[in-house]
Amino acid sequence: MRIYLIGYMYSGKTTIGHKLAQRLGYRWADLDQVLETTFHTTIPIFFKRYGEEAFRKIEQKLLHDTAQQDDIVISTGGGTPCHFDNMQWINHHGTSVYFDVSPETLLRRAAQSKKVRPVLAGMTADGRNEYIRQQLAARMPYYQKAQIVFPADDPDLDQLVQMLKPTV
Repeated sequence: MRIYLIGYMYSGKTTIGHKLAQRLGYRWADLDQVLETTFHTTIPIFFKRYGEEAFRKIEQKLLHDTAQQDDIVISTGGGTPCHFDNMQWINHHGTSVYFDVSPETLLRRAAQSKKVRPVLAGMTADGRNEYIRQQLAARMPYYQKAQIVFPADDPDLDQLVQMLKPTV
């Protein structure tokens, strides 16, 4: 079984994904971390050096590589389901879980995070608000194709495990 966690940045895919994998006795992988380890660089440096198109192609290859793994929880990047046929592929090769988080919660988490995402660096609070709301709206048609929608404003791991029971 493969469980793919999708959602916007700061939705909790990494934090909850790791805990979910432990609870299920599965392995856990974060696609962004896999890319950084594989290419010995950070996502922002990769973007700057090679551009988004190259990043998305590598991201898709790494996503497809997960088809060879079983009993794993995969935390995807926020944009992963929104490119190529990735969302359709995810749904065909595993169970997709959308971490549904309100813009207000995303903004609060972004403001409290020790790790500022490069795309938000230097933005005013109003700028972050507008950017997150617009990008979230643009990505929503992809996120809504998930097989399971998990309310993640105040995530409850027990609830997520119950939601996944029919599939694991």
